[in-house]
Amino acid sequence: MNQNPFPPLESAPTSATPVPGPETHAPAVVAGAPVDLQDLVLDSPDIDHFLSGLAHLAAHQLSDPGQEVFCGVTLLRHRHAETVASSSDKALRLDEIQYSYGDGPCLTAARTTETVYIPDTRTSDRWPEYFAAVAEHGMLSILGIPIPLDGDAQCALNLYSNAPDAFTPEAARAAEAFAREASRSLRTAVRIAHLSDTQAHLSAALESRTIIDLAAGIIMGQNLKLRDIAARVVSTTSNEPPTTHFG
Repeated sequence: MNQNPFPPLESAPTSATPVPGPETHAPAVVAGAPVDLQDLVLDSPDIDHFLSGLAHLAAHQLSDPGQEVFCGVTLLRHRHAETVASSSDKALRLDEIQYSYGDGPCLTAARTTETVYIPDTRTSDRWPEYFAAVAEHGMLSILGIPIPLDGDAQCALNLYSNAPDAFTPEAARAAEAFAREASRSLRTAVRIAHLSDTQAHLSAALESRTIIDLAAGIIMGQNLKLRDIAARVVSTTSNEPPTTHFG
């Protein structure tokens, strides 16, 4: 995935409200989203599972029979963007194309916390090179919706459709309502994950302390000197540096 020093935009106006056409996607307001998201928080063993469920739930609830919506979740942190979850490989690929150009509807939505809607990528002149690339993949409508987070991280819901004028004002409002509920659920899931990590670290520390106490008791019981034991451990330790994810 490309890493780009994304510069801030001078301005980020939202696009004009589209005129619904014969293939317009106009789902009803997602009334069950809060309950589904709450269940997702409770049922997810970790943040990755929650985010994956979030992307699939958004795509499912915002799709219509015969009109599929593809969803990606972009996280923008320290000027680096990545897709932390997607409803399909196609959604992931579309996000990566946007990152390769360093700008686009979803990145702008994350940076500015404003919804950005492109009703037809073939006629919009805002990001012509990027739109030409996604049009080759059959995506004609893009809706980027911010997901507010705590801290310095920025997040957005990326919605793609292969039909022009795919998101009516009603559909956009439903998607924005979903994103607001997703923000609350995501922040709750993050807090739960932090508490779980803290508990795991405390348990590990207590377990380590117990092992150390037992080892010290055994050494003392055998009338051995701790200094001699330490010297023996040092002499048998390899000089090779430890292997980590960083080499």
